Amino acid sequence: MTIIDTEPTRHGTPLRRPLTLAVAGAGARGTAYADLAARRPDSCTVVAVAEPRERARRSFAERHRIDPAKVFDSWRDLAEAPRIADAVVVALLDEQHVEAALAFIERGYDLLLEKPMATTEEGCRRISEAAELAGVAVQICHVMRHTTYTRALKAELARDAIGEIISVEHLEPVGYYHFAHSFVRGNWRRQDETSSVLLTKSCHDLDWLNHVISRAPRRVASFGSLTHFRPENRPPGAADRCLDCAVESSCPFSAERLYRTGLREGGTKQYFANVITGGVLTEDAVTEALATGPYGRCVYACDNDVADHQVVSIEYDGGVTASFTLSAFTPLENRHTKIFGTRGQLTGDGRFLEIYDFRTERRTVIDTSRDGSAAAEGHAGGDQALMDDFIDALTAGRPDRITAHLQDTLDGHRLVFAAEHSRREGGVVEVRTQSPANQARTQPGG
Repeated sequence: MTIIDTEPTRHGTPLRRPLTLAVAGAGARGTAYADLAARRPDSCTVVAVAEPRERARRSFAERHRIDPAKVFDSWRDLAEAPRIADAVVVALLDEQHVEAALAFIERGYDLLLEKPMATTEEGCRRISEAAELAGVAVQICHVMRHTTYTRALKAELARDAIGEIISVEHLEPVGYYHFAHSFVRGNWRRQDETSSVLLTKSCHDLDWLNHVISRAPRRVASFGSLTHFRPENRPPGAADRCLDCAVESSCPFSAERLYRTGLREGGTKQYFANVITGGVLTEDAVTEALATGPYGRCVYACDNDVADHQVVSIEYDGGVTASFTLSAFTPLENRHTKIFGTRGQLTGDGRFLEIYDFRTERRTVIDTSRDGSAAAEGHAGGDQALMDDFIDALTAGRPDRITAHLQDTLDGHRLVFAAEHSRREGGVVEVRTQSPANQARTQPGG
């Protein structure tokens, strides 16, 4: 086979040709990012894939018309081959991020790295230091930074719509059936196999709070536990699997109802049905998955151990405070935020912003959606905006389009790890932050 090394992208200099992109991990996120990149054929071409699952690998390669010589069944094979792309999307299992990122960085690839950056602080630090030493660009997929909603919110804060920020309340309503799918029955149910739910689900949110507040976090305390999805809460008469359960019809967490509804409704429930059947959306495929796979288990008879609710209290430089709540026990809906300022209050739900002005006592509502779509669709446009920003940063010589300096991302992950330490061990934990941007923002007038 013939594989030709490419020249590294020159940050700050236009590329003058389409960016070439390889994808390591053709699961839901890797496939989504590749499809979004493919919407811009004049700017980006998907040229390689590494994926261990034969069906997913073949489907991905056919969809993007990839040369068979550039289709790999292991990310290691892709990393060890002569360099065949400018950048790599790393959308592997969380625990593989460090080894894979370091290997691709060593080969000179720029990276679009799915969150979390790594499952340990040491792993995050190693990636950050390696990227800086190699001079490659690394964008962490904190899609919430890239939405039109967040950009509009930041613009309102910048124009002093509510004065100086004093405190923030932020809620992530995970959704009862989403939590049951991913964090009770699914891949992110155990800390020893992945990490805490605060990292795997909500590192987005703590990064977003840092981004919005624009000050360095200094102290954190957190509380939370696995309270409900435990064997002692199993209803009388419940079976180990929903297919065999006499009380299944009265259980809000019924796997049978969730995945069979997904066959008909579309949206998130259909996405989950697609996950458990490997893309075969039929009644027989769902029945087989419920009978034999992990997603058919009773939520009270799984091996899960991650917290099903958690609160995080943060103190930032200058005395600004923030509280974050993660809960499994909600409808599946978008985040809710209230920002309390010296001149007013800002309330947001991922699409609409409401500004209440103390002086005029007027409320102004801003619809940040460009097309009237729901906030949950494509992370409110954040997925597409993230990919657009990454492509533009590398092809147009616009490094400013990568919104988070790696040190900012590292600081956000450090906040997560400190909060988890507080939750497990108790007490208030000091947060070590080193981002030059954070330090600059905490100076008087910053």
